[in-house]
Amino acid sequence: MPKPKKSPVNETRAEAWRLVDGVVIGGKVISDLVGMDQHHKLDAPQRAASMRIALQTLRFADRADWVMKPFLNHAPHPTIRNLLRLGIVEVCAESAASHGVVNDLVSLAGRSNRTAGLKGLVNAVMRKSLEKVEGNWDKAPVPKLPKWLRKPLAVAYGNAALQGIEVAHMKSPPLDLTVKSDPSHWAEKLNGTLLPNGTVRLASGQQVSALNGFDAGEWWVQDAAAAMPVQISGVQKGEKVLDLCAAPGGKTLQMANLGAEVTAVDISEQRLVRLQENLTRTKLSADIKVEDAMKLPKDQFDVVLLDAPCSATGTIRRHPDLCHARDGAEINGLIQLQAKLLRHAAKLVSPGGTLIFCTCSLIPDEGEVQVEEFLSANKGFQAKKITQPWIEESWRTEEGGVRLRPDYWSELGGMDGFYIACLQHKN
Repeated sequence: MPKPKKSPVNETRAEAWRLVDGVVIGGKVISDLVGMDQHHKLDAPQRAASMRIALQTLRFADRADWVMKPFLNHAPHPTIRNLLRLGIVEVCAESAASHGVVNDLVSLAGRSNRTAGLKGLVNAVMRKSLEKVEGNWDKAPVPKLPKWLRKPLAVAYGNAALQGIEVAHMKSPPLDLTVKSDPSHWAEKLNGTLLPNGTVRLASGQQVSALNGFDAGEWWVQDAAAAMPVQISGVQKGEKVLDLCAAPGGKTLQMANLGAEVTAVDISEQRLVRLQENLTRTKLSADIKVEDAMKLPKDQFDVVLLDAPCSATGTIRRHPDLCHARDGAEINGLIQLQAKLLRHAAKLVSPGGTLIFCTCSLIPDEGEVQVEEFLSANKGFQAKKITQPWIEESWRTEEGGVRLRPDYWSELGGMDGFYIACLQHKN
């Protein structure tokens, strides 16, 4: 049988469909999929739009399923379900014109033998779904986190907090910047908001490279929560500091900007390329080393910052693909790796020096529990009092760390989930 002729369609939507399929069916994360040649055949605006549509589709997949369910006699092939999800979300959450979206989706379905016979289904389900959901999108159920993550978060924070986190994940995250100096000036210049910790917050959906100050290297993109470990660390000018698992490098840039002598270590040479590019753009300097942190020769540093590999569950509001591409199976291995890295990092801290441990995870086993067990086994370290005035009392944890969640600062647009502990080497 000859292949169906390819109808002219919006290639941005075609690429968004490929990205969603790659996550939901292929089990990959968006960052891997956008590195493929097929993605780079599109121009920059198309790439940005396809990624935005794909992420929104993944963010609201549950809602789209709720909308279309009454019009499906049985579960469609996963790729068709993803196509329907994409169309419903683009119309309802992105305010795209329904007529153009439906026509494009039908054409996309007709592009291959695998889905050509389902063009009629796509057309019918889309039209009925959009008629049903008109005026009711915001009344649809809040998308839930996967079961493997909901359970530990409910135990850790309670059901009310869990629901608050899920509500926070529905909102497109703002664009946060760490500026080299005078954040008040840059907040005004960029028409942004100055957060209590000095982060400049802008509305989402902006082209970063087109913003004032990008080419001059006056700032870099960094979520407010991700900026806090260095702000808490107390790094001083001239101190010898080590950033372990440093890529993509926001914390390295912060410490270099404070005047510290920074050594940035990461096992991935490719990821460190981006760090070097940002150092060059911002006219900052650091000693970059491609090395396994566990094999790093023993040395003594005034400050060691370990942003340990983790489940990244605190970044789901920015990366909703994680809910679809992962099942939590890797977490036990990550917990063991974190403990090993923390023990090794402690050996590199000078007497009287500071060890910062942080993870962008919402799971206490990757944060509070790690530090509690470390302090129990390492009497030469103690938790330092975190005194920054913008740290709220409700964020503090029993072992002396700080727990950040997406539902915190909700009136300001939220933040990523993070855990941070500041540990002092006593002798």
